[in-house]
Amino acid sequence: MFSHVTVGVGDLERAARFYDALLAPLGLCQRDVTEDDGPPARCWIDPACPLPRFYTYSPFNRQPASAGNGSMVAFLAASPGAVDAAYAAGMAAGGADEGRPGERLHYGKGYYGAYLRDPDGNKIHIVHRGDLDLP
Repeated sequence: MFSHVTVGVGDLERAARFYDALLAPLGLCQRDVTEDDGPPARCWIDPACPLPRFYTYSPFNRQPASAGNGSMVAFLAASPGAVDAAYAAGMAAGGADEGRPGERLHYGKGYYGAYLRDPDGNKIHIVHRGDLDLP
């Protein structure tokens, strides 16, 4: 469904440290980004799949990055343990708590998630969807 998701960041290296820590427990790794005359960027993928991709960029318009009110990126985790590990790694890498890991039964039976903010204030959700039959 999605090709990629992009969030703007103020400090690309700080963001890379945060997302490397957060996304490693989910099986995502950083890949090289080809320079395309755009602003500097970092990218994370599932090594077995070329898409979707997650990018952090310095804003194209050269204005300061800001977190969108009501915007959120949700990353799928293979298990509740992976949610816990990603949340802990993200917090240790400079994240801010927005909702500790746990069941969210109001979203569905088997829904387990956590919420945090990256160092630039972007809201991140890590979720295991035990309520769906996913591959």
